[in-house]
Order: sequence, then C-alpha cells, then structure tokens
Amino acid sequence: MKRILKPVWGALGLLFLLTGPACAGMTCAYTNGVEGIKAASLPPAGTYYLMYNVFYDADKLMDDRGDELKPVDMELSVYAIVHRLLVMTDKKVLGGDYGFDIVLPTVNTDVSNVMGSDNYFGLGDITVEPFIVSWHKPRYDAVIGAAVTLPTGQSDEGRMAQPGKDYWTGMLTAGGTVFFDTDKTWSASLLARYEMHGEKRSGDLKAGDDFHFEWGVGKSVTKTVDVGVAGYCQWQVTNDRGDDVTWEKNDRDRVFAIGPEADIFLPGVTLFVNWRTLAEFDAVDRTEGVIMAIKLVKPL
Repeated sequence: MKRILKPVWGALGLLFLLTGPACAGMTCAYTNGVEGIKAASLPPAGTYYLMYNVFYDADKLMDDRGDELKPVDMELSVYAIVHRLLVMTDKKVLGGDYGFDIVLPTVNTDVSNVMGSDNYFGLGDITVEPFIVSWHKPRYDAVIGAAVTLPTGQSDEGRMAQPGKDYWTGMLTAGGTVFFDTDKTWSASLLARYEMHGEKRSGDLKAGDDFHFEWGVGKSVTKTVDVGVAGYCQWQVTNDRGDDVTWEKNDRDRVFAIGPEADIFLPGVTLFVNWRTLAEFDAVDRTEGVIMAIKLVKPL
C-alpha cells in the first residue's frame, strides 16, 4: 500500500500513514508476527484470555525497489498490548468446533524523522471475529475464520503517530498444522490471511488488498516446552485507488521476517507463555525492522 514517492519529502509524508499500530508500523490491519509454531492449532472448548505484547522497532524506510531512503533519518518504535477474548464452543460446524473472539489493542507509537517527531498512546482498531471453525485430527489441525476490523482508533491526518487506520477491513483466515510423528513432537504450521480494505473515511483513498501468512516449525523438547523457528510474509496484491493517492498506484509493498521461538506451559498456574523475535528483510515500499512478541494464554 502506501507508495514510496520518488521525492524524499513525499516519502516522509507517507509516515503519516505508515505508523498505524495494528501492524506495528506495517500497512495491513492484522499484526504480523504474533503467531508461529502451531499457529493453526486452536484450544478445545472453553473461554480463553490472550494478551499479546508486541514490540516493533525500525530505522529504515525502503523505497519501491527495496533500497533504503537514507536522508529520511527515521526512528519508529511501537509497543502494543493487545487483549483477546476467545470462546471455543462445543457446537459443531462442518464437523469442526465453532468459536468466536474479539481483539482490543492499546498502542503506543513513537516516531521521529527529519520532519519532526510525534508520540501517541491510545486504543487501536478493534477486531471482531464472529466465525471460527477448528478441526483436530490425529496428524493435523486446521482452522478457518472470518473477521472485521473496525476503525475505532484515533486517526488524525495531521499526526505521524496514530493508532487507527481510518477504514474498515474484512479478513478471511485459513491454515493448518501438520504433525510429523504420532506423538506430535514435530510440527509445521501455516496460517494465511487475506485482507480487504475499505475506503478511508476522511478522504478518497482505498488501500489495496493484502495477503500474508505466518509460519512455524517446532519441536517439543519436553511435555511443556516447544522450540523452533517462525516467520511471516506479507504482500500487497491489488493497487491503491482514489483521488487522494499521490504516490505510484502500481507500487505494492511487501516484507518477510524470520527468527527463533520458544513456547512454555506453566502447569502450576495453567498459563501458556509464547515468545518470538523476528527480523524483517527484503522489504519494499515500507519500513523494515525487528518485531518481538510475547503472548500469554490463560484459560478462564
């Protein structure tokens, strides 16, 4: 999305759009990097509270050829605490377990460049997912879902740091986790999402659709500890549209990331703790940085 203009000053102006927090400085509504090992494996029937702590730091702004824009002198830091309430019911849909969830992000964004600096903390865009279906088989798990992200976060065109995108987003999800042995100690997972963005409420601009997926390969070293490698890939797949698009509409952003992950279950307090740190690379027309995510899962 948000095209990097040929003039550097135009590229700096895009930071007003790039610093939305739901993607920790990225252009999509979903936060890449919060899932990895066994990403497509949902828990059994019950109610769960999940808290995602997401840290994103970037000091590079890449142009439409993947080269760094040196004169920008950009520093972007985003910290998001995302609260998610997940309910998996005992009702069956298509032979799988039906569930639903709601996601409420709170975000602190700190950005600076040659144009100045800005900081903002507030509620981000809320996501409601009324349709989740999860399957559990001896050698694989699978999941599908449909969600909508509401433009509830503050979106001020005059600020570089803002927690809202100012448009609605529909999202379709599908993924699977494959287990390579009968004890399920080796796994590989892929969780794909397709985002369809609506028009900005404050102007004539419609962001292009995004396709992205998170993946993870893991090994259970004990009954309560998994370790492995995780990552994500994200591409814009349609052009931006509208009279307010002042950049090249044919340019489409992308990014890849990879890094280590560790998952721990603490039976004494019935708490799942998940950590991963992913370094982005080969970014085009967007920021490039490092994201760290710590997820806590507590059955209620």
